[in-house]
Amino acid sequence: MRIQIVEDDPIAATLLSASLKVLGHEPTLAMSGLEGWTQFQQAPTRVVISDWMMPGLDGLELCRRIRGTGGEYTYFILLSNLSASGENLDQAMSAGVDDFLAKPAKVAELKARLHVAERILNYATQVRQLEEIIPICGYCRKLRDDQNYWSQVEEYIGRQTGASFSHGVCPDCYDRVIVPQMRDLGVEPPPYPQVRRVNP
Repeated sequence: MRIQIVEDDPIAATLLSASLKVLGHEPTLAMSGLEGWTQFQQAPTRVVISDWMMPGLDGLELCRRIRGTGGEYTYFILLSNLSASGENLDQAMSAGVDDFLAKPAKVAELKARLHVAERILNYATQVRQLEEIIPICGYCRKLRDDQNYWSQVEEYIGRQTGASFSHGVCPDCYDRVIVPQMRDLGVEPPPYPQVRRVNP
């Protein structure tokens, strides 16, 4: 996996780069936050490991800028000499940081973090694929999957993501279907409720 390192300390950058190579990854190196931002704009990576404290553009601001670009999700790991206090973690998470590593990063810890990063990025890719064009029947609204099977929307999404559903009635269907049925039964329909859920 190609991983961007953003680190202004040459020794720390060399050690981190060597560790990533040992783990089978392909590191690219930027020696400042600004250089890292320029590199990312030219060739975005799915994982960024950045020092927190750097002159000019620090790690938190770099993360904020990356989060503002949209596109494919980037897993952002922040390196710091600071202890992981509640305040530090809050600052990092508020900026959009995914993980926090103390410097110098140990190879075993780095390996574990990158394993989590790969898993999350795979999930993000699956979700993105779900957001792309999916064949849907113009009559019954069933969806076609990759094996050419047609499924109800709930069944399809449940299989792809593990999500479960509750069912409701939208305002249009309430007026078009429910109101006439109630009037046929001699019941004056109440106004459309704010929340109307029916369990499957």
